[in-house]
Amino acid sequence: MESSEQGRVLEVRVGEVNELFNAIDPAPFRERDLDPKAEEFIVTWAQELRSEGPITLILRLDQQRSPAMDPAVVSEAVRGFFRQRALATRRRLRMLLRRGRTSLLIGLACLAASIFLSDMVAAALAASRFSPIVRESFIIGGWVAMWRPLEVFLYDWWPIRAEARLFDRLSMMTVTIRGAEGY
Repeated sequence: MESSEQGRVLEVRVGEVNELFNAIDPAPFRERDLDPKAEEFIVTWAQELRSEGPITLILRLDQQRSPAMDPAVVSEAVRGFFRQRALATRRRLRMLLRRGRTSLLIGLACLAASIFLSDMVAAALAASRFSPIVRESFIIGGWVAMWRPLEVFLYDWWPIRAEARLFDRLSMMTVTIRGAEGY
């Protein structure tokens, strides 16, 4: 595969259209996955673009286009692939946020219990010089329990959301096929 970037136009050179799709995928052509290398190439290129404006993918075929290969079918197959990726990514985001909410409830319960226990231990060991160490250990343990929920809600969700938006853009791109004869 080769590319020639001109604005928001990606040109991909393949021997024939089937090289763009995963050869071992038994699904009908319209539902077939893209070849992993082709997907990575297109996604990496699209990530480097600014997020505004339409994207165009031009497939340049080394061989003459088969008359049985309808460009509209190829275009819909490529866009459909990225539409499915967007849906799967949004599902992954929903699952992450659900797990984050559950983790938050568990973390808050652990934090509350550790604060309660730290007060109990501090009262029981009031005369001991180890009392502050034990008390702080419980409190630190409670905050460590909050680590994962905070990580989910502060950092983990937004890259997944950006990936879903990218797949949405790719699912709307124009796909053009140009054969060896230049059409």
